[in-house]
Amino acid sequence: MTFPKNAWYVAATADEVADKPLGRMVCGERIVFYRSDAAHVAALQDFCPHRGAPLSLGRVCAGKLVCGYHGLEMGCDGKTVAMPGQRVGGFPPIRAYPAVERYGFVWVWPGDATLANADDIPVQPWHKHPDWAYGGGLFHIRCDYRLMVDNLMDLTHETYVHAGTIGQKEIDETPCKTSVNGDEVVTSRFMHGIEAPPFWKMALRGHGLADDVPVDRWQICRFTPPSHVMIEVGVAHAGHGGVEAPPEHKVYSIVVDFITPETETSIHYFWGMARKFQPQDGALTDAIRAGQHKIFSEDLEMLERQQLNLLTWPERPLLKLNIDAGGVQARKVIDRWLAQEQSACSPT
Repeated sequence: MTFPKNAWYVAATADEVADKPLGRMVCGERIVFYRSDAAHVAALQDFCPHRGAPLSLGRVCAGKLVCGYHGLEMGCDGKTVAMPGQRVGGFPPIRAYPAVERYGFVWVWPGDATLANADDIPVQPWHKHPDWAYGGGLFHIRCDYRLMVDNLMDLTHETYVHAGTIGQKEIDETPCKTSVNGDEVVTSRFMHGIEAPPFWKMALRGHGLADDVPVDRWQICRFTPPSHVMIEVGVAHAGHGGVEAPPEHKVYSIVVDFITPETETSIHYFWGMARKFQPQDGALTDAIRAGQHKIFSEDLEMLERQQLNLLTWPERPLLKLNIDAGGVQARKVIDRWLAQEQSACSPT
């Protein structure tokens, strides 16, 4: 197993779990999500104890999950409740997973339920904050989740994969710095007096700023386990302090990346951008979301083809360069979490 299970993962956006059950695999676990009432999300093993049918093909009735095969009713604790014309109270329960709706997402803990603490869910200060706007989406990508972590912790690839949107030669020419603070890995790059690339020119115009003057640009990538990457990004008119510039001189955002392993070679990738400028402009939110969708679509093909190559030539070692430091350090944190988890499960 290459992913920690004793951790909170984003399983769905809140609006995906509506009036019907949602089936999704998280860390190799087949899970069904549903609302036991408007305010609560439940998560159960997607397996009816009667005949093994997927409960995600059922329906929700009066807070109970009803199997779509023979009508067996399940409680949110995994215990059987009722079935037409049958006595099912003695059926063994199925597994229930800790699940929490927070910050517009449904979070699930696929590991040891006794270790789950909702206070460990990473805070998202922009959620429903009047100074911020957020827009995002979801991709299913056929790759090892660590390849996406590598991708996001080394933005040098933007020059080549995203040449028409956010890439520019100055990314290649400007060295990045990587630091580790406990479980957090930070890779940062600061560029000064450059031309803004097309995506950021659009953002500048959206904030009422000139897009044809030199800018300072920043990229600050923050990895936290199990697989979350938040990236501070933006540009400011040159000479006003870069990332520290006053709001009237810059466009500042956080790229939100929640990478949820599905299997060893596939992921659910929840992406978005929280921006701290013009939060009331819905059209700008839509334009940024569309721009991000295009950018991440370019990553999708590269990562899936990379994964195929790695499966075809598993014996070939991969080279490591200075630009790989962020991904390398993030993998060390993941490996440490895995070792701790495996140690805790080992008999003494």
